[in-house]
Order: sequence, then C-alpha cells, then structure tokens
Amino acid sequence: MRVTVLGAGVVGVTTAWYLLDAGHEVTVVDRQPQPARETSFANGGQISVSHAEPWANPQAPGKVLKWLGREDAPLLFRPRADLAQWRWGMRFLVECLPGRTRANTLAILSLAKYSQECLRALRARTAIDYHCLARGILHVFTDVGEFARVPERAELLREHGLNVEVHSADECLRLEPALDESAAAIAGGLYGPDDESGDARLFTERLAALAAERGARFLFGHHVAGLETAGNRVTGLRAKRGDGSEDSIPSDAWVVCLGSYSPLLLAPLGERLPIYPVKGYSVTVPTGPSYRAPTISITDEERKLVFSRLGDRLRVAGTAELAGYDHSLTLSRCEAILRRTFDLFPRAGDRLNVEYWTGLRPATPGNVPLIGPTRYANLFLNTGHGTLGWTLSCGSAAALADLVSGRRPDVSFPFHGRNA
Repeated sequence: MRVTVLGAGVVGVTTAWYLLDAGHEVTVVDRQPQPARETSFANGGQISVSHAEPWANPQAPGKVLKWLGREDAPLLFRPRADLAQWRWGMRFLVECLPGRTRANTLAILSLAKYSQECLRALRARTAIDYHCLARGILHVFTDVGEFARVPERAELLREHGLNVEVHSADECLRLEPALDESAAAIAGGLYGPDDESGDARLFTERLAALAAERGARFLFGHHVAGLETAGNRVTGLRAKRGDGSEDSIPSDAWVVCLGSYSPLLLAPLGERLPIYPVKGYSVTVPTGPSYRAPTISITDEERKLVFSRLGDRLRVAGTAELAGYDHSLTLSRCEAILRRTFDLFPRAGDRLNVEYWTGLRPATPGNVPLIGPTRYANLFLNTGHGTLGWTLSCGSAAALADLVSGRRPDVSFPFHGRNA
C-alpha cells in the first residue's frame, strides 16, 4: 500500500527503507532541503547498546538539584510558563523510581540489541559507508562513588545477554592510551566491546539515496501543516511548499517520525504524546595523525558526554537542556564541552577550528520511544527516541514496518497503541 513517512531524519529514512523492504510504496515528506538536517545532523555518533540506562533513574533527582543554576550542568532545567514542560518533568520524576528505571532499561536494551542486528545486516547487504568504527564503547568514570555502582549495572546488562566488562583505571588506559594524558583522574570504566560508532548524518544521506534508487519518493522543502481525518482514519496531509503554496498528499497509511514536533502535529487530533524537546549540543574538532584523539568511542559518565571518531574529526556531544522549542546555541555550554574534551584529551585536535551545533532531541520521560499504532487505524508513530535515535533507528524502523504490514515484530518491546 501507499505509506507516507513524515520526517527525513535517521528514524524517518530508516523507516522508509524497511517499509520498502516490506513491499510498500513509500513517500517521505520533510521541511528541510535534504535528509538529516535537524536532530540527526551532528549527534554523538554512538551505537550505544551498552548505554541502555535512561536519564530517569534514582540518582537523577539529586543530580538535577545539585546542578541547579549551573550553566554548564549536564542536565539543565530552564523553568518556563509551559504546562507541557512541568507535566513532562513530573512524569520524569515518576520514571526515576527503581522499578520504572529497571523496566525502561530492559525495554531500551531489548530494542537496542535488535537494532544493532538490523544495522549490521543492512550494512552487510548494502556496503553503506558512514565512518563506522566497530571497536566498542568505553564508559569512563571519574567519580569513585559512581564507579562503585558499575558492577551492579554490568550484572543487569549481562543477565540480558549483553557483553560488558568492568575495567580498572589502568585497564581503561590500555584500551584507550590517549586517556593517559587526562587531567581528570580515571576511577575505572565499563566497556561494551560490541558497541559501534559512525556518522549518523552521512548514514542517513546515503541510505536516503539508496531508498530513492529503489523507488522511494522524497518531498523536501514541504512543511507538514496538518493531517486531515474522517472517522477513525487519516485521509490526507496538508503540506506547504517554500513559496506558500499547499499540497494535499493522499496515502493509505501514515508514519509520524517528526521527533520533537510530533506532539504539535498530533495534539489537534486528540493524540497526546509525552514528548518534550531536550536540547543537546555537540562540538566537532578537526584531528589527524599529528594529534592524539581517542581511537575508540568514549562516554564520559561524569559530564554525560560522548566522544566518537568520524574519520578526521572528533565529535563530542551531550548535555540536556529543557528549554522548550528554543534552537538558540548557548556558547557557554559549548565551551564547557570543549574544556572537558581537552581536560580528558589535551592533544585531541585543533581547538581553534571547532564547529558548534545544537539540536532538539525528542524525549519521553522514561526515554522509551513511542512505536506503533494510534487511535487512528492508519496512523502510526515512530518517535520519541531522545538521545538514542541513531542507536535505535534500524530496529525501530524494522518493527514499525512489521506493525504497518500487520505482522508481529521480532523484538520484545512495549509498543504504543492498544492494538499493538
């Protein structure tokens, strides 16, 4: 049947790919002139299956209170006269309860493992090149108290089939020798040897080109103005072009992959999504043989930053800022990321020619994405992936294509919608 995907980020483009695999006729609509021009543009680059624990965990409320008023805080709450922000914040606190954290961790872990399998199969099939490094991810701890909790975290991951290793400080330095110049003392680490990294934007662009070769139609420069409904079905899409003219796009089914903007589109239809934009930042540092940047992907657990080598660049990304739909780049937060980068890796690269970026991550309170049907029989969701859009994209898309096709997905996950 004809399926229209709304959004051409990494989640939208992978959704289009797997819908094509399922035999559907696919159209992708996006307001940008090319794929991956918003949240997927300059993210952290990690395929981080070993980082299944959500932001909402029992330690989070205390950390948020400790970080209040700090412009460089890893998690920064900017209070606004915004009911959606406060409602999301209250639900976030509920998801910090130990039982909820465990359930959310296991849901994310299950989908992440499946997604990694899907990505590897896609890569083997297409030979797609996106600066992939399959050398694992090392989670580095500089807080002794935080590192003391790592064995318990590792045991939970191992119980559910994930290969992780707890390492001493010396073992961390052997895995990544560039850490031996760190100004911050390393307490130890958690290593996921099966994790990967790569350029999400490059992957999305190249997969979109492959999808177009297979017959997918991409309508760029089309702002989604609204969905038309009749009874329990969506009957059409109103999309505005850059010149102000409006198209009406017919389809048999619709998939919303609009990230942080998904709730705004669906609220008039009575579909209330618990998604709020969480602003993240990244710094891209030029590097090369004359520098000493990390050669495996690193997660700095203290500052909630991730480091990925993307060819001759080092991408450093992280932090979370709840400030509504504010796209402005706060220079002090970028500079804090840059300082931490050169604290850990003093010779990481050319700090005078860095690139700063910010984007809005679509976060649910418990970090579990919304995938599945809605109250409308032909309207589906694949959104709300928060910091894990790149990690979960292929698995989310494969599962969504199964749901659209009336099949049971090959992954255990709490899918959205009463009919899932």
